[in-house]
Formats: sequence, structure tokens, C-alpha cells
Amino acid sequence: MSRVLVTGASGYLGTRLIADLLHSGVQVRGTLRSRAAEADVRAAVRRGGADDAELELVVASLTHDDGWAAAAAGVDGVYHVASPMIQTSEVDEVVIPARDGTLRVLHAARDAAVPRVVLTSSFAAVGYSPKPVRDYDESDWTDPTTPGLPAYPLSKAVAERAAWDFIDTEGAGTELVVINPTWIAGPTLTTAARSSLQLFVAMLEGSMAAVPKQLFGIADVRDVAQLHIAAMSTPEAAGRRYLALADGPTLSFLDVAGVLRDRLGALGARVPTQEMPGDDPTPLVIHNDRAKRELGFRPRPAETTIVETAESVRDLEMVSSEDRRQP
Repeated sequence: MSRVLVTGASGYLGTRLIADLLHSGVQVRGTLRSRAAEADVRAAVRRGGADDAELELVVASLTHDDGWAAAAAGVDGVYHVASPMIQTSEVDEVVIPARDGTLRVLHAARDAAVPRVVLTSSFAAVGYSPKPVRDYDESDWTDPTTPGLPAYPLSKAVAERAAWDFIDTEGAGTELVVINPTWIAGPTLTTAARSSLQLFVAMLEGSMAAVPKQLFGIADVRDVAQLHIAAMSTPEAAGRRYLALADGPTLSFLDVAGVLRDRLGALGARVPTQEMPGDDPTPLVIHNDRAKRELGFRPRPAETTIVETAESVRDLEMVSSEDRRQP
């Protein structure tokens, strides 16, 4: 591939993916919601050891049609990584932009005759509906009609379903591959504490008295980026979805805290040692066999990801030295 489009160029995963693509000799066009983010994106890409000379940045918003036709023109593939950054309790204000933004990207890709789109979905679109045994693979779907389903997993399930429906009925030869990562962690190239990084910073600063009682899978941002690249380049991946997570049992936030305390010395001294009150979660199993078998996925150990995430936010001076533990 000579040129690809990456949406969400300023994000945690987007910057890592762009750096990896540039390393491999691919020219990248990335989308931003605002030109104001360009300097930070270029700095992040250089922080990843890549030369940003082959990076073109354009403005296109998931909530507007403007800019998408030009963004998709002349590219050999599209990585749709962007997700709306909307903080609200109003479900429609989360679900509609996620769905409509995905469809805007797919329409633009189809109209530009782009051969393949790799879409970043989430485990939230796979495993947030109850099962008698919580054992999940790519055949599972979060049911949007699940009572009490929070806005985020609902938006991911609706957006991914809409993507598959579009490809089936209007794709006109454009292929779709979907990556469903679990909780993404790993070293950051950005200096903004977003997503999982916010929790790592809060743990390390001592501002959390206790951690949520929850089980989840963890995926290294570096591994997720490489899985996206493999999904684009593997012909047999067309029409498939792939779960991305580290090998081994699922984790709790208390497990993460334990690794930080055990491995990081003084940096982990303020990490919480207790869980919030509540029922113990039922066992959770998530499978990454398809990604390993079909895309050569070889994830890092979860402990490596946890430790190197913390070292990353420390090295970028995102952690305050002040003890913020609640009394």
C-alpha cells in the first residue's frame, strides 16, 4: 500500500497506528476534528520514532459530511479508528454520532472505491449482554435491547452492526474487517491522559481510595495497532471480526494495582489496595484464538503492558508527585 487514511489521528491508538504505518514505508493521511491538534499529533508520531514527513493531516468530523470525500480520495485502505468524544448521559447523543460517523466514513470509502476498511470496534460490541457462562468469542454480540445497557457499549454495538449492514447492502466491493479490542493500555505517544491512561494516572497519584470491582481483558496498544495492519494486509480477513487481548486469564483492577505495587517500587507506592463494595463478578473468559490463527497475533504479556503503561505516563510527566490519597 502506498497511502492509507487513518481517522482519529490524534488519539491513543491512532497515533500509535500512524507511527507504525510510517515505519513500514506507508504514506498516511490522518483526520483531525480541528487543525489545532496538528502539532501535538506530529510530536506524538515523532515520539514513536517515525518521520512525519509522509504524514498528511486533514480536518473531518464524524458529525458532519464536510471533508470525508476528499479524505478518502486516492487512498488504498481506510483505518476507521476515530470514535466520538461525547460526555453525556443522553443515550442518543452517544449512539447516533457513533453510528452516523461510521457510516460517513464507509460511504466515503465506498464512493472512492477503497478496497478495504478496517474498523476499530470494541469488546463492548461483543460481551455486554448476559450469558449463563461468560465465555466470549467473535460469534457473540452485545444485544442493543439488553435492559440497562450503558451508552458506550450500546453505541459500539449499534455502530458495528450498522457497518456490517452497510457493507452487505451498499458496499459495492469495499471489504470490511473489524477489530474488537478489550481494555486498551500500553505506552502512550500522546501527552493527554485519555481512556485507560486516566485510570493509571489516578492509581499512581493516589487519588483513588479503591478500585472498581470488575473483570476485563487487557490489550496492548502496540499489539492492537499491529493487528489492524495485519487485518488490512491479509486477504482472508475480509468479512471477519477479531478480538484483541493478551493471553491468560482476565484481570481485575485490583490485579492491575497489585502489578503496579509489586513492580514499580516508589512509583507504585500510592496505588490503592482495596476494591469498592459490591458483588464479586462472575468468571469471564475471552478468546483471542482467531486473531492468533488467522492474523499471526502474538500479544505481549499483560504484566508487561501494565508496567510499561505506568512507566510511560511517568516518563511523560503525566503523574503528579503530590500524594492525593483520599483520607
